[in-house]
Amino acid sequence: MAWAKRASTEQARELRINATDAERRLWSAIRNRQLSGVRFNRQVRIGQYICDFAARTPGLVIELDGGQHMLEASSDSKRTRFLEADGYHVLRFWNHEVMENLDGVVTAIEMTLKALPLDRSHAPQINLPRAGGE
Repeated sequence: MAWAKRASTEQARELRINATDAERRLWSAIRNRQLSGVRFNRQVRIGQYICDFAARTPGLVIELDGGQHMLEASSDSKRTRFLEADGYHVLRFWNHEVMENLDGVVTAIEMTLKALPLDRSHAPQINLPRAGGE
């Protein structure tokens, strides 16, 4: 099992190094607690998945989808269901949304953060509208 964790750590590192333009652009807006004082991490392993961005304390995962995700809708849905079952709220945005409307994407993330409980360990699951690519 240790080899699986090591492999996913190496994969996450590689994904950070080879980030897409959209990932770099969004990261510049949410890193260093710039967004509502919330700490985000890039390429975070949750279960068997590596998520583009995650804020563990409020339980928010942000996924950026390129054109290939049109063909992977069922696997994206499975991934979202897994993450939601683990207590995360998932926001999905298309890469072009981030590139063309970063302010709108950041506003949607801020609104979601305001709606999420600060301590998710004792909070009921809430249903927020899904954003973007799903």
